[in-house]
Amino acid sequence: METTSTPTHCPYCALQCGMALSPLPTGGVEVIERADFPVNRGALCGKGRTAPAVLSSRVRLTTPLVRSGGRLVPAGWDEALDRIAGELGRIRTEHGPDALGVFGGGGLTNEKAYTLGKFARVALGTSQIDYNGRFCMSSAAAGGIKAFGLDRGLPFPLEDVPRTGCVILVGSNPAETMPPSLRFFNELRENGGTLIVVDPRRTKTAEQADLHLMPRPGTDLALALGLLHLVVAEGRVDEEYVRERTAGWEDARAAAMAHWPEYVERITGVSVPQLRETVRMFCEPEAAMVLTARGPEQQAKGTDTVGAWINLCLATGRAGRPLSGYGCLTGQGNGQGGREHGQKADQLPGYRKLDDPAARRHVAEVWGVDPSSLPGPGRSAYELLDALGRDVRSLLLMGSNPVVSAPRAAHVEERLKSLDFLAVCDVVLSETAALADVVLPVTQWAEETGTTTNLEGRVLLRRQAITPPEGVRSDLEVMHELAARLGVEKGFPTDPEEVFEELRRASAGGAADYSGITYRRLARENGVFWPCPADADADPETPPTHPGTPRLFLDRFATPDGRARFVPVSHRASAEETDAEYPVLLTTGRVVAQYQSGAQTRRVDELNAAAPGPFVELHPRLAARLGAAEGDQVAVVSRRGRAVAPARITAGIRPDTVFMPFHWPGEGRANTLTNPALDPTSRMPEFKVCAVRVEAVKPPAAVKPPGAVKSLGAVKS
Repeated sequence: METTSTPTHCPYCALQCGMALSPLPTGGVEVIERADFPVNRGALCGKGRTAPAVLSSRVRLTTPLVRSGGRLVPAGWDEALDRIAGELGRIRTEHGPDALGVFGGGGLTNEKAYTLGKFARVALGTSQIDYNGRFCMSSAAAGGIKAFGLDRGLPFPLEDVPRTGCVILVGSNPAETMPPSLRFFNELRENGGTLIVVDPRRTKTAEQADLHLMPRPGTDLALALGLLHLVVAEGRVDEEYVRERTAGWEDARAAAMAHWPEYVERITGVSVPQLRETVRMFCEPEAAMVLTARGPEQQAKGTDTVGAWINLCLATGRAGRPLSGYGCLTGQGNGQGGREHGQKADQLPGYRKLDDPAARRHVAEVWGVDPSSLPGPGRSAYELLDALGRDVRSLLLMGSNPVVSAPRAAHVEERLKSLDFLAVCDVVLSETAALADVVLPVTQWAEETGTTTNLEGRVLLRRQAITPPEGVRSDLEVMHELAARLGVEKGFPTDPEEVFEELRRASAGGAADYSGITYRRLARENGVFWPCPADADADPETPPTHPGTPRLFLDRFATPDGRARFVPVSHRASAEETDAEYPVLLTTGRVVAQYQSGAQTRRVDELNAAAPGPFVELHPRLAARLGAAEGDQVAVVSRRGRAVAPARITAGIRPDTVFMPFHWPGEGRANTLTNPALDPTSRMPEFKVCAVRVEAVKPPAAVKPPGAVKSLGAVKS
């Protein structure tokens, strides 16, 4: 029997790797390689290959659940929707619209993210909406907007990476977080370029580097400033570029010159010879790039840290030129598109600002509402979660699992439990969904059509390949039904292409302009880069012709005068430094076989076999002081809580640092420990550095009352 495959994209990270799904005679689908998609050229990691496993009714939700007698029990759709609408209406009447919270996710399609922002502001009338993408690249976004006037993860395609002369990769481990992308860095080296990796751990990516810098967690800002100091001192500033294409250099230069190499060495632990070699490798080629990820960004000074790395690019003429520039490696599948169209607390579709009167007028006209009816900016993600059960009395949550993924997670879990009402839309019964009053089973990637925007700013079409199970509905249907029950009969279509057509109009003229993009065009062209405006005078029936914008800033930056802005920044301590009680630093991250909170990947047998649970990575010197051997249970304790997991001993981490992956709940939950201190601009929590102590945990039978636990004293790096 002849079968056909459906071209689509992986549901996981921001690469959005191309794949095809082919039906199996026994039911379900199998993944087929798609060599025609330039981002992965057919390659897939284990998560992508096994993605269809989560489509199985064995692991996913197929019926609504409502809480009755303290338990979640199956219910019909009308009962579940009526209960949600009734509770939201009651709470709004009793406490006002801002008592209603909405929390979205960076995995939602553009259509769902757009509709969720509209639903919050039009159907509910609340300002209290944000999403877990705030925890992803909000610091990079803020830094990019300050410097360039525009935020797009990468201002150039990944295919440019192998053709540049040098890449500094800061706080990123693509060998595990997005494995198909590693080929671009390998090809860079094969072509004669160099790779510098900045990471306190010797990761699989760092093993591929020509130079590996291992700074103390939380000191990436000082490192970038020290490099810029050397650029100035060694006469490597591109004076003509700075004069013609930038503004603010003198203040940024003065700030950098206060960070002399020996001072930076003391702060970071990176030696002066390594600093000088980094500058030489970065400045000698004709073209170079700096790419950051969560390492420098998930800090309470993440925006300034990104700004310092951008300043390095600007001073050396490495931005807005071919094969050069600053970029951010976005994490979540639609982390880029998810924030462009209204999920963030302060934004409207098209990357418009919610407090801009012209933006409000434009979007309100598309939505058919009075601009004055739109609420103002609300709380950022962690601040919203922290307000639950107090100012915010209910929460509608889609595509996120903050019980595992939020900082200070035990506190967030308690706040969720304190709500008057919690409704969750999800594919699986996540740890957060298990706390809900109503859980709605919704469609996922292969069961629906929609668009995503990958880390390059490439808008992509995911096509429906299979029929969802009976009893499952799309998030668009959920919002349509809830809006109708709340008295808003129109404006919430359930067809994704119809939603996208409205999104095109709402984004038109904005920074993230999608108006020249259509479903037909996405299918034909394998993706289109934004901004892609529609032709101003074209006949509405004529297909758009703008080619899209693969490479930004080549002619001018997106600032009023076309110049990039230097931002003067200076090193400052992390929000929480070590002391006698908490003498070690914790940093967190991902492993290759799991993804984000693990809500889906932890339900795949093959992935669990590869990464069955949490662990604590620590240096042999630290382990020796504890008396801990490989596999022994160790406790990591911060001011916020305690996590326990097996020791993984390696010389590939700094002696003053421990690492934990954050994919698991329970006693090994890394985010029990993390610090919710916020960046003042981006409102990003400080996931990547907090002070902890490490304790050896003896087996229960061996516990002795006075000395069951041996705690680590101060460790010198």
